[in-house]
Formats: sequence, C-alpha cells, structure tokens
Amino acid sequence: MAGSWQVKAQAGGMLLALFGWVSSCVTTFVPLWKNLNLELNELEVWNMGLWQVCITQEEGAVECQAHASFLALPPELRISRLLMCLSNGLGLLGCLLAALGLEGWRPCEDKPGLKRRLLLAGGAALGIAGMATLAPVSWVAYNTVLDYWDDTVPDIVPRWEFGEATFLGWFAGVFLAASGLLLACSTRPTRTTPPPVPACHQLPATGGLAGGQHPHPTNADLVI
Repeated sequence: MAGSWQVKAQAGGMLLALFGWVSSCVTTFVPLWKNLNLELNELEVWNMGLWQVCITQEEGAVECQAHASFLALPPELRISRLLMCLSNGLGLLGCLLAALGLEGWRPCEDKPGLKRRLLLAGGAALGIAGMATLAPVSWVAYNTVLDYWDDTVPDIVPRWEFGEATFLGWFAGVFLAASGLLLACSTRPTRTTPPPVPACHQLPATGGLAGGQHPHPTNADLVI
C-alpha cells in the first residue's frame, strides 16, 4: 500500500500532466508564436504560428492564411512542427500509462510491479514530452531575439516579437517535465519500520521431577 506522500505525488503529477498536455496542444496550433506591429499601418497586427499567418484588424476581423510550403519555412519552424507533434503524442501516451499505474486503479491493483513500471514509463514519456516542448519554443524565441537585435537590418523594417504562445509553451514544457519527475519519484518504495522485538521473558521453572516428587531445598538455597 502506497504512503500518503506517494498518493499526493501521483495526484499532483497527473494534474500537472493534464494541464501541461492541454497547454502544449494549444501552443502547437494557435498562430501566436510571433507578433508583428506595422508602424505604417497600426491598425493591423500580424501573428505567425507553426501552421498559418493571421492578420488581425482593429475592427476585430481576423484573416488567416496557411503557410505555402513546408519546405519554404525557416528551419526552426519546420523542426518545431515535428517536435511539438511528438510532444503532444508522448504527452497523451504518458497520461494514459500513468493513469493505469495510479493507486486505486482496479485493473492492475493486484500487480504492484506492473503498476510501478507503468508509472515509470508514463513519467519518462511525460518528461520527454516536456523537453520536446521546451526545445522548439526556446529555439524560436532565441531566433526572434537575434532577428530583433540584428544591426544589419534597417530600423525602418518591422521586427517580430514574442507571441503569447511562446510563454504558454514554456509553462507547458515545465509542467510536463515536473509531472514526469513527480510520477517517477512516487514509484519509490515506502520504508516500513519493523515491528518491535518482544522482550525476552525468563522461562518458568520445570514442574518437578519424574514421579511427581519435589526436591527439598538444600542449605545452599537457604543462604541469602
């Protein structure tokens, strides 16, 4: 039977895993990885994602257009697509495996070894999913900073800035990695203290000699 700290770690790990996985999926598909404000036309805001570019006008109208070609994308966006899809798949797999290994789950309740392996596998999958989310988001953010401070580009050229999906992706990656660590730590066996050893009692004296005769006390027994 798992200790109370293990149950709390598993509950916290699953909560972080679900929140991180949902946040990672949202980060993958929303076109908010980069924002661009045009100084010539302040009424329009350009938003770029992994799949499309959207233009938001002041009236609230949004017009989106998918990227023309996958090969025409910059390297960081191409690899980010693959890594984010990998993160979403591993996150879902990790949640399913970890859910089967939770304490109180009926199907595997009589197999503690299998439950421990399922938790370890789920924690490992979630940890890799977290790294697969943090890597592309950080890479895109790094290139955005380099392009923003590039001295070779004239000042009149508008610069891309961080979008909301960048910060959401960082939070998603941290939550997924933390959930994997919590679930893996919850598989450690609980140390149980051994029961106290009963005190030794002196054995009672023998009932008597053969034939029911009792020995008479000697002079040495009477001396105190």
